[in-house]
Amino acid sequence: MRASVLRGVRDIALVERPVPEPGPREVLVQVTSVGTCGSDAHYYEHGRIGPFVVEAPLVLGHEAGGVVVACGAEVTRHAPGQRVAVEPGVPCFVCDQCRGGRYNLCPDMRFYATPPVDGAFCEYVAVHEEFAHAVPDAISDDAAGLLEPLSVGIWACRKGRVAPGSRVLITGAGPIGLVAVQTARAFGATEVVVTDVNPRRLALAAELGATGTLDARQTSPAESGYQPDVLLECSGVPSAAVGGIRAVGRAGRAVLVGMGGDELALPLSHVQNFEIELTGTFRYANTWPTAIALASSGAVDLDRLVTHRFGLAEVEQALTVPTRDEAAVKAVVRPQE
Repeated sequence: MRASVLRGVRDIALVERPVPEPGPREVLVQVTSVGTCGSDAHYYEHGRIGPFVVEAPLVLGHEAGGVVVACGAEVTRHAPGQRVAVEPGVPCFVCDQCRGGRYNLCPDMRFYATPPVDGAFCEYVAVHEEFAHAVPDAISDDAAGLLEPLSVGIWACRKGRVAPGSRVLITGAGPIGLVAVQTARAFGATEVVVTDVNPRRLALAAELGATGTLDARQTSPAESGYQPDVLLECSGVPSAAVGGIRAVGRAGRAVLVGMGGDELALPLSHVQNFEIELTGTFRYANTWPTAIALASSGAVDLDRLVTHRFGLAEVEQALTVPTRDEAAVKAVVRPQE
């Protein structure tokens, strides 16, 4: 099969690799669409993210969907021809975190496109049957892959306990912020205000359900007077995180989703005086059934996020398109093209 391989910083090549053999409880998936993520672009530009360093050729891409074409001997959940979305992290199943239902915190998680585990910018992947989720025809090939970032938004809303009547502030209108907007509204939030510095992204946020938008270059959330119950910080920008936390109302909740620097200057007096709950998020757990339901019902429109499509030989262009086109939101790679 063909695979797009990161060989070093800004060095991607299309190579031939053997088609993987599915294990006893694995299915072989022909990959039809893979979304590009900021983490993929970061590995391409820098060769590392924190402690995760690319030390050997690595296949990027973890937002994948496709079709089952073969099954291991013990597989019972799927048959060839089934369209699936790939949940790209397989835990150990037996540690305390896994047994407690927090498998996203498994210390032995093998997550796609995280060194040394290969991802899905290739024609075929082998996936544990429990992490290949059947999708209905109402979900497109591109949307099947984008159930992964939708799961990030779902997990953030769950951590923030977004519920009917919630007032939500979302800082950052990138792909995660945009799925968080739709998820918050689907969870019953009556007010969802989004901040960003890109007017096009803010306009799209409004189209997708935001009840208000703020240009962060002109007005901070605190200056606007908006006092949310829940902050979903999706930008990874420290100043946005601090400004968002300062806006949260009494007994509110702040969820840090975006990945930025290692440290944050916390407005401690505000957190203490208002008894704000502050938490981080790390990927997701048990979100795919909800993601499939939201996408298939039309409550969340994932296809609206896709602005660019590329073939497998064009992964480098897919990863760098945001630097060339400020209208870019989500680029997808179609490995069969």
